[in-house]
Amino acid sequence: MRYNLNPKVSGCNVMNGLTAREVRSVFALAGVFASRMMGLFLIMPVIALYGRQLQGSTPELVGMAIGIYGLMQSILQIPLGILSDRVPRKPLIISGMLIFAAGAAVSALSHSIHGVILGRALQGAGAISAVAMALVADLTRDEHRTKAMAVIGMTIGLSFSVAFIVSPILAGWGGLAAVFWTTALLAVLGALICAVFVPSPQVHTIYKAPNRSSFGSLLFQPHLLRINIGVLFMHAVMASVWMVMPLLLVQQGHLPLAHHAWVYLPVMLLGFVGSVPFIIIAEKKFYLRSMMAVAVLVMMTGLGIAGGIHQGLWPLVVGLFLYFLAFNLLEALLPSVVSKLAPAGARGSAMGIFSTFQFLGPAVGGMLGGFLLVHHISTAEVIALAILPLLVWFVILATMREIRPLRSYILHFSAQNPEEISKILLEVGQVSGVVETLYDAEQNRAYMKADAQSFKPESLQGLPVTAFVGS
Repeated sequence: MRYNLNPKVSGCNVMNGLTAREVRSVFALAGVFASRMMGLFLIMPVIALYGRQLQGSTPELVGMAIGIYGLMQSILQIPLGILSDRVPRKPLIISGMLIFAAGAAVSALSHSIHGVILGRALQGAGAISAVAMALVADLTRDEHRTKAMAVIGMTIGLSFSVAFIVSPILAGWGGLAAVFWTTALLAVLGALICAVFVPSPQVHTIYKAPNRSSFGSLLFQPHLLRINIGVLFMHAVMASVWMVMPLLLVQQGHLPLAHHAWVYLPVMLLGFVGSVPFIIIAEKKFYLRSMMAVAVLVMMTGLGIAGGIHQGLWPLVVGLFLYFLAFNLLEALLPSVVSKLAPAGARGSAMGIFSTFQFLGPAVGGMLGGFLLVHHISTAEVIALAILPLLVWFVILATMREIRPLRSYILHFSAQNPEEISKILLEVGQVSGVVETLYDAEQNRAYMKADAQSFKPESLQGLPVTAFVGS
């Protein structure tokens, strides 16, 4: 929403809705995210069973094949994000997708678990998540950035659903090689989508690399830390649980792997559709913290039912539905919450840290799941242990205050003198609802955070602020 606050101009110009260019940008980048996330999700439902057929395979090495992808992603997110502030982002994304495709090809051609681990590591080196998020910022106005992030978050959840439906079918037809070749083709498709359909930004939005002190403050900011720990736990649980869930469907559900898609299809679709009303309620009513806590509780309940004492197919179906409902809800909410909680002017850095924690989760969970299985821990016991970090996250969220309905704004000034601008910002800081301001001298503008319920745009009338943009 762009407000004209020049006293010489009456009224305000309100931009409602995404432009056609923004819609094209968001959905094209969502397609890039979807093709990349398939590399993480397609392997989950089948590697615990098919990985055993590879030469030199052990449960620990199978867990490493899952986890090495997330480990490489977590290591490279921040460095590549910083690099993208110095070079154009689109070529970085395209290169990352092609590296990803090359890793998938290495895995597809490998007959040993060690070759698959090497291929998965190469896939993980195509770490373009933070770069793509920065490109979203380049191609969307601040007032619609949260919508864009929510679309991408839901795309990740949908990718999870589609991958778990398609993966058993592919593996039943052509084994792990078919799964990896499909991943390679999707990565090439993602690179083509980026090259052809993602516009080149007119303005390259710079997110400066944080210095040591500001990075530390971002890393340990209490609310952001709760979210980052949570996304790590959630993805670690996903990786460890999906080391054993296919085994449960075979052993307790008496369902061959080739038929697992008939379970995944209805529960994932229902879970995806069922999460949408809760996303809308959480955003409109500002129940973000409460909704996240409820989703974690639902996820624990679903896993408890699926891995409980009641054996059979239907408990697994009910448990999986609850799990996917909560997973899709959290995947949509968490990036949006980070964008709201990030300090003024530091959204890009906050998203880079969030992405690092997000991909560290599968690395920890996959390797831990393999370690537990090699020490003859039962599938039910693995699920029971997986519930523990979710319980810790639930307690963390329960001790957290409800997230204030903060919105970000960019203020532009007619004044050039730093002393005069400092005085203006002091006056802005005293306006009701304003929480934080940060001045960017290079671009002669300031970032401001304000409470969406108590801050009134007209409160800035009379101040020498030429315009501000609300996100």
